[in-house]
Amino acid sequence: MTPQRAAMEYADGLPAPQRRRAMLTIAIALAMAVVGSAIANVALPAMAHDLGARPAEAVWVVNAYQIAVLMTLLPFASLGDIHGLARVFGIGLAVFTAASLACAMAPSMGALIAARVVQGLGAAGMMSVNVALVRATFPARMFGRGLGMNSLIVAASLAAGPSVAAAVLAVADWPWLFALNLPFGLTALAMLRSLPQSPASGHGFDLPSAVMSAATFGLFTTGLNGLSHGEAAPLVVLQFVATFGLGGMFVRRQLMLAQPMLPIQMFRRPVFALSVATSVCSFLAQTLASVALPFGFIVMMGRSQAEAGLMMTAWPVAVAVVAPLSGWLSDRASAGLLGGIGLMVMTLGLALLATMPADASLAAVTWRMALAGVGTALFQSPNNRQMLSAIPREQSGAGSGILATARLLGQTGGAALVSLVFALTEAAGVGRGVLAALMLAVGFGALGAVLSSLRLMRR
Repeated sequence: MTPQRAAMEYADGLPAPQRRRAMLTIAIALAMAVVGSAIANVALPAMAHDLGARPAEAVWVVNAYQIAVLMTLLPFASLGDIHGLARVFGIGLAVFTAASLACAMAPSMGALIAARVVQGLGAAGMMSVNVALVRATFPARMFGRGLGMNSLIVAASLAAGPSVAAAVLAVADWPWLFALNLPFGLTALAMLRSLPQSPASGHGFDLPSAVMSAATFGLFTTGLNGLSHGEAAPLVVLQFVATFGLGGMFVRRQLMLAQPMLPIQMFRRPVFALSVATSVCSFLAQTLASVALPFGFIVMMGRSQAEAGLMMTAWPVAVAVVAPLSGWLSDRASAGLLGGIGLMVMTLGLALLATMPADASLAAVTWRMALAGVGTALFQSPNNRQMLSAIPREQSGAGSGILATARLLGQTGGAALVSLVFALTEAAGVGRGVLAALMLAVGFGALGAVLSSLRLMRR
């Protein structure tokens, strides 16, 4: 394909038949990355037993993946703008698939953790440009609809992840959790030609920016983990000091570059800055609730793990059901309005969960969870659409990277806050910790609703 034809296709979106094939390719790869972030949780005890490791070591099977993703999202997003979104997505998919095989064949815990780091790098390659590819796949008038489909894929993967893991472990050993990625990964690799071919920008890759970005987010994540797990105060403080020092250097460098890895100038637009802040608040609230609630269901309410899983599933199922409608609405209504309403509904659901009685029925819990899920879905697609629409198409990769980074910052911060709250309230019992975490979630949800609504008065 000539550069001129690629540019025309990129500007107008894909014709309907190719659009469907492209979305199927994106869906398969995205589902693998999303499920890969959580599917290992269920099998950690089995992994520790089989590989002769302590539980504290096994936790790094999850942590290593998350840290690798967060550290490399912005560099991979920049590479997407430089070399083409589809190329970076395809390389990430190939790396993820190969690393899945390495995970399945790992002979020791160290080898498994190393393979999970590589798998996280592959996931970052896909996730960093995922939304930018959706933007390139759909005509501008249908961009919100594409984001709705994207949210549907993520929500369905989150809902199915624990069930898939449990089903696999019921009939096979934990390596099959990773080996099952191989047929799906190979199928998606065979379909890569259907993806839109974005024109390469031609500018160079700034290695110092990539190093500073990775170090900033890596130190921030390890600092949060150290704070939540009671590490020595001087070490935690040192990590946060280094985080803000390197982060400041990274921002200053971006301001001096003609083609920055992180387009700082976009944050001078109130609508864009508010959209990013709203996204972080939303994911902080969601993660605080999703990590704390299982303790409430099992320890406080005396529910079985199966019942708790069923209750938790109501939230992503509601997102999956409402996401297509939310995407359709985002092409027609203000993101500030839809996002504000969505986060108010989510916050109401969280408040109702925080105040429900300990003997609440399964139905009473489920509709509260579903209400929070409906609010999440109403917020997500309009907010993502506004964030990406504010970025020039030639910087779509950077915009997609910012979007994914905001999500992971919220998720990482939310999980760390739950650990910190539980540690601070340990003497008062699990119930106090769950309530405190849920009230924090209500606070972040309400703050996000206010920030979203402020976009109605800003340009």
